[in-house]
Amino acid sequence: NAFHLNPALKGSPLNMPTYGETTIPIGHHKYCLKYSDRCSLPLGDSRIRVTSELWNKIVRVNERINQEIKPLTDREIYGVDERWEYPKQVGDCEDYALLKRKQLNYAGIPLGALLMTVARDADGGGHAVLTVVTDRGDFILDNVENRVLPWQEAELTYLKRQSSRDSRRWESLQPN
Repeated sequence: NAFHLNPALKGSPLNMPTYGETTIPIGHHKYCLKYSDRCSLPLGDSRIRVTSELWNKIVRVNERINQEIKPLTDREIYGVDERWEYPKQVGDCEDYALLKRKQLNYAGIPLGALLMTVARDADGGGHAVLTVVTDRGDFILDNVENRVLPWQEAELTYLKRQSSRDSRRWESLQPN
């Protein structure tokens, strides 16, 4: 597991604990300015019940997007350090997560259970993933991993994620 990266969360429940409101990532803020319709959609349920059909859908979307989109940095694609965008052929981590969120929402999963999450990877670099909040725990969809993993098993240090009540607000995943 990845508790060595998140020692304060050791022994935590199946769903990630949150520690109050925090700042919104600048990339997400600019994304919401550009796609205000996507950021103002009703969120619906904040936790979904996992069925075998739903689980297969989540796994397929994760694998398909990981295979279809080729990884490049925002600097390589747009010439800027940070830009959150729906990828067509290439993208970086948050682009993968945005597309997975959009496609899973179109497949019937409420946005309140599909949360953009910002973390640090095992090497300390900035990273973004999609968290799916379920009755069996929080699961991580990552562009560098085809397996959908429980949050405790992903090699990430969690920093913050979208609120399940308001997609324009973010919650800290750090206790201090």
